[in-house]
Amino acid sequence: MKLILLGAPGAGKGTVAKLLTKLDGSVQISTGDILRGAVRAKTDLGKEAEGYMNRGDLVPDSLIMGIMEHRLQEDDCKGGFLLDGFPRTIPQAEELTQLLTKLGIKLDMVANIDVPRDVIFDRLCTRRTCENPDCQAIYNTKSNPTKVEGICDACGSPAVQRADETEEAIGHRLDTYNEKTAPLASFYEKQGLLETIVGTSSDIVVNAIKKKLGI
Repeated sequence: MKLILLGAPGAGKGTVAKLLTKLDGSVQISTGDILRGAVRAKTDLGKEAEGYMNRGDLVPDSLIMGIMEHRLQEDDCKGGFLLDGFPRTIPQAEELTQLLTKLGIKLDMVANIDVPRDVIFDRLCTRRTCENPDCQAIYNTKSNPTKVEGICDACGSPAVQRADETEEAIGHRLDTYNEKTAPLASFYEKQGLLETIVGTSSDIVVNAIKKKLGI
């Protein structure tokens, strides 16, 4: 399958993507993970992107599109891919459309995950992520806490609140999403690709996508 997953930060795109990859071997492509990896590695891209990410701002298109073109041509994408958190703006969507045409790739659908703002805010404020780049397990202080506070169950590394998941940064990220990313729904609806799915459960979202694709 070749999908784009839309939805505000904390809507569950990453979880849904991981569940979908198990169906047919499609790979999850998260620009957030790619960028955070570059930050950890202190590459030129990482250094440039870090300031934007910590403030909850969008990383400039000039940094993102080069990453995406390279990634989509890697061998593991030939069997299908799930774009998680990309595109985020209309200009990115327009550039992605041109890129996919250039690469001869046709999307199956665009799934828009619709979750209430108060649910998203609560999820992100209470989320903790393992600092180990080879693990990155995700926990929640309310619904899925670590057995030992602040320590990852899987590898023993610190499980911390990311810099872009403080209350101030989350509020800014959601405002930025509503202003710049939410309009993508109309963009893809005009292309006949959009399917909006209302639900806070990952299983509901996955089942709706499977039904739409006839899986």
